[in-house]
Amino acid sequence: MKNKKLLLSIGVVIVVLIGSFFAFELGKRSSGNAQTEEVQKVSILQYVSHPSLDDIRQGVEDGLAQSGYKEGENIEIGFQNGQGDQSKLATMSQQLIEDSPDALVGIATPAVQSLANETNDIPIMLGAIADPVGNDLVDSMEEPGGNMTGVSNQVPIDQQLELAKQLLPEAENMGILYSSSEDNAKPQVVEAEKEAEEQEFTTERYAVPSSNEIQQTIQAMDDVDFIYIPNDNTMANAMSTIVSEADKKDIPIIPSVDIMVEEGGVATVGIDQHELGVKTGEMTADVLDGADPAETPVYVYDEGKTYVNQEQVEKYGIDLPEAVEEEAEFVDEE
Repeated sequence: MKNKKLLLSIGVVIVVLIGSFFAFELGKRSSGNAQTEEVQKVSILQYVSHPSLDDIRQGVEDGLAQSGYKEGENIEIGFQNGQGDQSKLATMSQQLIEDSPDALVGIATPAVQSLANETNDIPIMLGAIADPVGNDLVDSMEEPGGNMTGVSNQVPIDQQLELAKQLLPEAENMGILYSSSEDNAKPQVVEAEKEAEEQEFTTERYAVPSSNEIQQTIQAMDDVDFIYIPNDNTMANAMSTIVSEADKKDIPIIPSVDIMVEEGGVATVGIDQHELGVKTGEMTADVLDGADPAETPVYVYDEGKTYVNQEQVEKYGIDLPEAVEEEAEFVDEE
């Protein structure tokens, strides 16, 4: 009897040990699989460094974090910056893609175009792309098709020129300063000319092939009452030069981006660049969670926010309308 009880006890112990072993091994495998599934990769390609695009990049990371994807925990973020040299973008795109990311983010049109040339399979998120349809990146804003979606930074040009009319009621001639090498700027120039006609401004184009020609171009603006700058990366990167030369000739600047107001523009109706990045990050998180880029509409902001540089307003003796003053966010010139 005692031997039977002893054998039974030993059998129970063996069964428990075997069960514990299998449970341990299964737990290890499950834990390993979960860890592999949790850590995803997002690679960001930025065209150039300037405060506007830097704000967007930070916003992308913040948007991912707010959506539950935090670097060092469950996401790995790669980054390359072309520093305005388009010849580097192809190599950088290839390097990012070789790392097998789960999603790519292109900040500015040249960066997205470069990524698009290298892959049709990995989802590409549009960050700060003014005209994704016109640049043949998506089929339509509502149904992008392919492997791209994201956020358009298409600016409200009609609202910007309405603001220019309110702040500069005596102005007649508008000079449009833009880079001839930036594809995203050209459709904005056409739109600006159309909206300028609505506000009874005459327009003249001032296209520059590179930032080296900005100084002499502004010096030649003899009949311009104000300068309008579309959403143009080359111009944004050279804003300090533009402001310096325009101030010498007492020509106020109406730019397209809030950061450019901080750097010496008078005012604009624009999109908060960090907020734009956050939205891009949130949409990237949706794609990581399984959303199909082909069926996810490109996000477009309907209304902009008014930004005013108080120092420039005082410099040019501008009388702010009460309605503008009440709704504007005043920024300090850096």
